[in-house]
Amino acid sequence: MEATETELRRSEMSVSALYMKEFKFQQFSIQQDKLVFRVGTDAVLLGALANVSDAKNVLEVGTGTGIISLMIAQRNPDAKILAIDINSEAVNISQTNFSNSPFSNRIKSQLQDLKNFETDEKFDLIISNPPYFEINNSEKDILARQRLELNFSDLIKKSSQLLSKNGLFSVIIPIDSEKEFTEICFKNKLFLHRKVVIKGIKTSEPKRLVLEYSLIEKEIKVENFVIEKSPRVYSDEYLELTKDFHQFNKKA
Repeated sequence: MEATETELRRSEMSVSALYMKEFKFQQFSIQQDKLVFRVGTDAVLLGALANVSDAKNVLEVGTGTGIISLMIAQRNPDAKILAIDINSEAVNISQTNFSNSPFSNRIKSQLQDLKNFETDEKFDLIISNPPYFEINNSEKDILARQRLELNFSDLIKKSSQLLSKNGLFSVIIPIDSEKEFTEICFKNKLFLHRKVVIKGIKTSEPKRLVLEYSLIEKEIKVENFVIEKSPRVYSDEYLELTKDFHQFNKKA
C-alpha cells in the first residue's frame, strides 16, 4: 500500500527532527542526532588526554558518534581502530562519521555487545567513556549514561581479557567512582598507571578522572588538569591540549 503525500511529509518531518547541528573539528566533522549521545567535554578530554603513542590496535567500547575514535586516529597515524556500540543508531552515525573522515581506511564501527564480544585479537588500547550513573528513572540517554547494558564489572573484566601484554585500558569517570572502579580493576589484575584529576573551573572541586590501567604494575603518575580558568574562559592548558582539534581561533 503506497504512503499518502501527507504520511510522507510527516515521516520526513519525524526523521529531520532527529538530526542536530554538525559539530566541526579541524580535520573531521561529527554528524549528530537525538538518538545518540552527543559530543561532550568528557569525550574530547579522553580523546585528547589518553596515551595513544604505542597503540597500533585499538578498541573503543561505546563509541556513540565516534568522536573518541576519530581523535585517536588523528593523533596516531598507525592506529587501526574498531569502535563497538550496542546502539544501532550509534553504529550507523559513527560509521558515517568515520567514512567521511580522512581516516576511513583504518577505522570502523560494529554493532556489538562487549559482554559477548569474542576475538583472537589483543588490543594495545581499550578506551571507553562508560555509562556511570546507577540505574534510575531518567529517560535521557539511557544506554549512554546508565549502567543498564554495561556496568563497571563487565567492562573491566572483558577489557582485562582483551588487552595486550603492554596495552593500556583508558577511561574517564566521575571522581566519586574511582575507589569502586580501581578495586574492580585490581581484582581483574589491572593496575593503575596514570591518573589525571580534572577540574571544570580552576576554583572548583575536581569532578572527573582520566584513568589508565595496565596488566603490568608500575608507579602511578598523577596529573592535574583545569578546563576553564574562569566561567566560560578556557584555560591555557585546555587550549593547548585541543589546539589540533577545536576551531576556536579558526575562521569559518
